[in-house]
Amino acid sequence: MAIKIDKVILEQACKEIIETILFCLPNAFKGTVYRIGKSPQMVAKRITSGVIDDERKNISWGLPEESEYNPPGKPWVEYRDEPERPREAMAWCVERQRSWTSEDPSKDNRSVRLQMEGMTEDYHHMEPVLLHKQDLYLANGPSPEYPENFEGETLWKNTEYEVVAVIKIHFLPNTIKVGSPEAKFIKRLSRSLGTELLSYQLRQQSVEVMHQLAEDKLNSCNILADSLRNAITKSGLIFSLIKLELGSLREQWEGVLLKNSDKEGMKQEPVHTLNRAIEDMGESTSQLGKDLLDVQNRFLELFLPPEHGENWVRMQVEERWDKLLSEKPLGAKQENGVRSAIEQMKRSLYLGKDPEILASYNGMPEALKNEWVDLIYMDTDRLDVVFLDRVVHVLENPSLNLPYQEKCRKTLIHLKTLTYVMGQLEDNINVVLQQVLNGGDNVLSNGSVVSGNQIA
Repeated sequence: MAIKIDKVILEQACKEIIETILFCLPNAFKGTVYRIGKSPQMVAKRITSGVIDDERKNISWGLPEESEYNPPGKPWVEYRDEPERPREAMAWCVERQRSWTSEDPSKDNRSVRLQMEGMTEDYHHMEPVLLHKQDLYLANGPSPEYPENFEGETLWKNTEYEVVAVIKIHFLPNTIKVGSPEAKFIKRLSRSLGTELLSYQLRQQSVEVMHQLAEDKLNSCNILADSLRNAITKSGLIFSLIKLELGSLREQWEGVLLKNSDKEGMKQEPVHTLNRAIEDMGESTSQLGKDLLDVQNRFLELFLPPEHGENWVRMQVEERWDKLLSEKPLGAKQENGVRSAIEQMKRSLYLGKDPEILASYNGMPEALKNEWVDLIYMDTDRLDVVFLDRVVHVLENPSLNLPYQEKCRKTLIHLKTLTYVMGQLEDNINVVLQQVLNGGDNVLSNGSVVSGNQIA
């Protein structure tokens, strides 16, 4: 794994994700997280496993079974697909960066136990944890050396992601299917685990940089300054992660608020209408038609603040339709249908704060409901620690009753800590760079810097 995290912290993060899945999915009884080491060895190593008891109250932890993936783990060349040995689901998840679901263990062509011993394994689902390459490596750092598959093709050559871990969840017989809600739930939590692991690395990197700043002497100031610049560039990533969590909270909130409402499908309807219009026009294979289908379907995954969402629809959807209709005009009725669907997309952005819908929802105290709506639909261009404190405080209230409430709360606490650390770094870097530019006149003998008040 390109991510460098303390062993205890890594194990705790893995336990939390397994605990969340086992307590939320009543048909799941065991979970395991495997760490995928850095390239080119890419050692797959089991970090921890948890088994929930029959009463679904307690989880037993550890690595009790004999497995090639127990420490020290199994390198890529030993589990990749090769003609002369059984194919493994782990190889599928790592090489293709896609999930694997064993919905019928007796026919699972990637079950090693079935191929070697003739014994079926549990029904299970395996999900890779993906992170953007650009988030894992500094922009000016060396490119990683990825290994090859058996056919000599370089792994992950044409993808933006790396696999940093794999989650495996065992299910009761006949209760897991490909593309099932359980599989989608695990996929979403795999993204949450990736965010959490990345936040731990950023925090650890930041602390290391600050310690190094206090310890290095004058002759290393220039190197420190370059390192700090790279660390500060991660501030934008932290901001993006916060917005991602807020988007997830808006999605959960709207799911709870609109459940069984006559407006529950208001966001999906215009997208389906526009997709059909493109197909009816015969434009589904043109580049512009493909772009429109992509952004329209992506709209279903976005939960932006209404004002930002309207701008997104205007630039990504409406402007493309303007261009398409100028090249291939429709009749007045068909064009009005397209325009009406685009306007419905914009209106759907306001469902989570619609006064009529809010008034009919009695699932939580009125004061809490108003505060929550004000917070999650606030302008996200400017976020601070005070705002994050307020969101975390509301998430502590069980009456909010969101599906992944506790997981989001913990993630925001991590990101709030990082926001504070980065603020400290931004203050310190200005002092350090100024001293470097001035020739280090005010640098103490131990490498600390003084400017007005002493800053370690």
